[in-house]
Amino acid sequence: MANETTLIFEIALPIPYTCADNTGIEKGAILKLSDPMTASLASGAGSIVAGIAAEEKIANDGKTKIAVYTKGIFKGLAGGAITVGDALISDTTGATNEILTAGVNAENILGRALETAADTDTFLFELNPFTANLA
Repeated sequence: MANETTLIFEIALPIPYTCADNTGIEKGAILKLSDPMTASLASGAGSIVAGIAAEEKIANDGKTKIAVYTKGIFKGLAGGAITVGDALISDTTGATNEILTAGVNAENILGRALETAADTDTFLFELNPFTANLA
């Protein structure tokens, strides 16, 4: 996979999430959340964010748990213009693991930008996923 996020400052230890045995996940991949407390590769703009993979998960290795960061300072790839302080969402519709500025009605937040970045720049961001139910 390309453009994995990189941990810069560990704020909290990773925690175990359930994952599918037959799925390969690269360290640094942005993960989406599904029920019950299951992580898989983010698969579209605005996925419900579980966090970021703290380790590699090899497909069909017999493991059904993966360590996931839910807090931390990371370096990631901008999928468009980002301004310091912007709320962020995941985006896998462009390059893998791109990060975008959240729109006005975005519900599934990845975190916030700690630096301003242009499209395809790497930048620092604070991982702090949450969902705002706007309905």
